[in-house]
Amino acid sequence: MGVAIHPAADAVKSLRLEEMAYATARAALDDAGVKRADIDHVTLAGSDEIDARGITSMLLAAPSGAYLKDEMRVTDSGLTGLCLGAMRAGAGDLQLGLVVSWNQSSVGPLEDIARMRGEPFFLRPIGLNFAIADGLHAGAVAARHGIAEADVAERVRLRLQAAAVNPRAVRRAMPSLAELAQSPMIAYPLRKQHRAPVTDGAVAMVLASGDWLRAHPGKRPLARIAGASWTVDRYQLDGERLSDMSVFDAALKDVLTRSGANGIDAVDVVELEAQSAWADVALTKAIGAKGKVSISPSGGAWAQNPYFCTGLINAAEAALQVSGRAGPHQVKGAKRALAHGSSGFAQQTHGFVMLEGVPA
Repeated sequence: MGVAIHPAADAVKSLRLEEMAYATARAALDDAGVKRADIDHVTLAGSDEIDARGITSMLLAAPSGAYLKDEMRVTDSGLTGLCLGAMRAGAGDLQLGLVVSWNQSSVGPLEDIARMRGEPFFLRPIGLNFAIADGLHAGAVAARHGIAEADVAERVRLRLQAAAVNPRAVRRAMPSLAELAQSPMIAYPLRKQHRAPVTDGAVAMVLASGDWLRAHPGKRPLARIAGASWTVDRYQLDGERLSDMSVFDAALKDVLTRSGANGIDAVDVVELEAQSAWADVALTKAIGAKGKVSISPSGGAWAQNPYFCTGLINAAEAALQVSGRAGPHQVKGAKRALAHGSSGFAQQTHGFVMLEGVPA
């Protein structure tokens, strides 16, 4: 019914996290033309570790609109929050709800948090973090799928070129191919500029059930959630797990089936979450689109990348595409848009939500 994305910034220093969540939830309600009193449930997507709080929802629930409302929280990713919120709205007991996710990783070092996620006896002592896991992933997909560093450099520039026209993106300079080639190596073959910069941010969406819409004929939705699917790969970072795309493929095929799409070429837009350009190239290859499918016209994670809620931002961008409100990067005639989210070390989990345009 409504979406809101917090203004993009590498670091939001003028607001507390609670203020970011409040402003974004308030903007989503305004976009939907409803009041907080109208909603009956809130789904929160937040990470205790990244927020550096034991139970982050204790402080974020009220400013996110959940005071005296039915509330649930997920800790995987923002897109997982959307899947849960959609199931709650579709179950029949709840009618109108908010999904809210946030990230302010500029306050605390994300890679230090990542090291604490490592298996405690073998991985944590060697200092495994997101950069090392992404480097292992990059090397594995390069060897298995024939991806070269030149392909990766071009992908960085392609995403930054798209982000440059997105009004919801952080403004960044376009690096030359030589600058990308000379970028510091952080975990072979992953260079610093091969990674999407992590930003602060927040995003919120208002979801309505079919029953609520029928009871409020004057309200018109932006988009319809036609299907959702998610999968989790194994934790171990062996070569097969790092280079195999079977979990990604399974979730993609499942969401296409659930949404009634006749293959990927029936989709107009795919907003991918890829934390590195190596992953971006590998996932794009795995999608295998042959038609006029636009991949990450927003710029993806290179537009803004509030790490925990990037997948939900992809869903908001997808909703804006199918409602014709995306802005300068609007894909003409977009009717179906697929939002992708990922979490865990080296793309361990994959989720998809299909959004369709609603006829006037």
